[in-house]
Amino acid sequence: MRTRTTALLSIATAAALTATATGCASQDSTSAASKNGTTQVTLALDWTPNTNHTGIYVAQQKGWFKDAGIDLKIVPYGSTAPETLVANHKADFGISYQEGVTTARAAGQDITSVYAVTQKTNVTVSVRADRDDITSPKDLDGKTYAGFGAPYEKALLQKVIQEDGGKGDFKQITLNTSAYAALYAGKADFAMPMPTWEGLEAKLTGKPLKDFPLADYGFPAIYSTLVASSGQYLKQNPEIAKKFLAVVDKGYEYAADHPDQAAGLLIAANKSTLTNTELVKESERLLAKEYYRAADGSIGTQSAERWQAFADFEYKSGLLVDKNGKKLTKAPDASTFFTDAYLPDAEDTK
Repeated sequence: MRTRTTALLSIATAAALTATATGCASQDSTSAASKNGTTQVTLALDWTPNTNHTGIYVAQQKGWFKDAGIDLKIVPYGSTAPETLVANHKADFGISYQEGVTTARAAGQDITSVYAVTQKTNVTVSVRADRDDITSPKDLDGKTYAGFGAPYEKALLQKVIQEDGGKGDFKQITLNTSAYAALYAGKADFAMPMPTWEGLEAKLTGKPLKDFPLADYGFPAIYSTLVASSGQYLKQNPEIAKKFLAVVDKGYEYAADHPDQAAGLLIAANKSTLTNTELVKESERLLAKEYYRAADGSIGTQSAERWQAFADFEYKSGLLVDKNGKKLTKAPDASTFFTDAYLPDAEDTK
């Protein structure tokens, strides 16, 4: 799964990445290309194909994009983040996450979340299951954290530990292996793996983890996986965007209702990448059971409250900068960072 660091855009790096992005997707999203009665739509992945992408591959395997008149071009993950490709109009859509969009929007990038793949926060604080000396986050004071080097990690963990009565003081190292492997090798005491992938992988390899869900310790719920587009593309291609998201929604509805069959379709489309079929199936079942649907049963929808809560956290932690690289002097209005207007049968909640 993606380490979630490449989308932490700053205005200093965005200009350089724009040049790189030009070669990553041939179609400029300012004009949707039509061929043989279909319209080409580009989607940039955030990592190699995995269960966060199941709905996309289900719809592709079943021919639903073609049925909707869409020729979907999936742009493989590369050195340029999907947020950068989307914001610079080199991809029509991209797989992203709430922190990536929040950081990019604060810096003036043209990117908007249009579909929430996961409704439940797909990240947790974890330790080895046999660590009896660590019973809650406050016990992490003085311990060593293995992470990815992203700025938000320290602020997030400090809040979780402090909410549990600790000081929030810990050491940090950067991962060069999987989270559970680092913990079992004694290189670190805690990490933040995805429970729908690394957590399951750890269990299947006989190295189980003990989890402390972020939401249990005062951290705002976040959309860990989402689909983003640019304001420019949405304005110029509203009907195509609606058709695309209707198919995406159909794909994730299928995955939520038929996880085993959906996992099979995902694997069939990515045989050389997804070789651990047991892990894929277990992951898909967990996502279908706990992550795809919101409390009201809806799929894909987002709330202004959740977006603002996370933006406020990022602002108070000093993590948001403007297009000139200067820290924001007030929290941004996060209701503009997303829209539900392009979802089937949904109203815009902005």
